[in-house]
Amino acid sequence: MNQISKDQIRQNVRTRYKEIALQPAEIESCCEPSSGCSGSPANYIDVSAKLGYSNEELSDVPDGANLGLGCGNPQAIAELQPGEAVLDLGSGGGFDCFLASRQVGETGRVIGVDMTPEMVSRARANAAKGSDFSNTEFRLGEIEHLPVSDQAVDVIISNCVINLSPDKQQVFDESFRVLRSGGRLAISDIVTTAELPAEIKNDMDALYSGCISGASSVDEVKAMLIQSGFIDVVVEPKDESKTFIKDWVPGSKAEQYIVSAMIKAVKP
Repeated sequence: MNQISKDQIRQNVRTRYKEIALQPAEIESCCEPSSGCSGSPANYIDVSAKLGYSNEELSDVPDGANLGLGCGNPQAIAELQPGEAVLDLGSGGGFDCFLASRQVGETGRVIGVDMTPEMVSRARANAAKGSDFSNTEFRLGEIEHLPVSDQAVDVIISNCVINLSPDKQQVFDESFRVLRSGGRLAISDIVTTAELPAEIKNDMDALYSGCISGASSVDEVKAMLIQSGFIDVVVEPKDESKTFIKDWVPGSKAEQYIVSAMIKAVKP
């Protein structure tokens, strides 16, 4: 893929998530077109519950932070500890960052990176609404070129974002760079279970920015992580995710080709 094509994809995704960031949270849900899933108010709460977030987690973030975006719950596998430094790739409205903030506590640190200025602004505004997120900051940047110094974080989390990147190997290379030795990835993302049809692969507007056509296979994800230098690589597909994926782009039959997966790896 040439650089122009990569930039076109980034711009398409950035435009899509700018639209989400500027809309009231009540009418947005998941990685879908702006028409929404079922059209019901507050559907994003139901979506997040299906992704594996508890009622306590859903109620423990500032209003407007949960946009219903994602395909799983990376918090469930991150095993965050007090005092750790956490980086969230594609932090959106700050939902996972705020949950991580509670877990790492005052001695910890959370950095959210997002390439959409409107999302960064929204996350910062959401942080200001909270009781105390002084250990959390949001930075504008691309996940292929992280605005984070070498060996600066203990854990990287991400929720259905890396599939949107046109250069996933670079994302994993950057992740390896910023992690400390012994640091770990705890990611929820989309992987393919079958070859995507051409009409899905080439639909940039609805299906790439909708978290579908940019997905890689389990073997491809494992190979990229190993190439970056990671060990103890685990990619665990979640077949039950098909129940909500089928609603992302109705009529696309996406659930026949992709599932959500939990992805874990360690920097030696």
